[in-house]
Amino acid sequence: MQDWLTDSELLVMKTVWESEEPLPVQEIMTRTNLKYGKKWKVQTISTFLGRMVKKGYLAMERKGRVFYYDPLVTEEAYRKRELDRQIAFWGEGSLDGLVASFAKMTRLTEEEKERIRRLLDDMD
Repeated sequence: MQDWLTDSELLVMKTVWESEEPLPVQEIMTRTNLKYGKKWKVQTISTFLGRMVKKGYLAMERKGRVFYYDPLVTEEAYRKRELDRQIAFWGEGSLDGLVASFAKMTRLTEEEKERIRRLLDDMD
């Protein structure tokens, strides 16, 4: 993997991740547009897919006249990489730093605080 996914590429990638089988561009376009309220054309989706193939996120396979796309990177692997990047940048390298940064910028409800406490307690 080279580059990070753009927000638009990430929406398309999530569509591919949600499928249990390789998808053709037309199906990716239909699913992405429905789920995310987009009106992207086949050419737009094809552009995103081509970029993600070049970045190493997707495999492309031709079957007859149709190209099918399958993820090379799992959603879990990308999520971990993205979280590590956010921790490094916003948390200055530590998870507690990220949480502290988040807490300074966001007012948590008591319910949210309690859920976080339970999550932490369940880690033991």
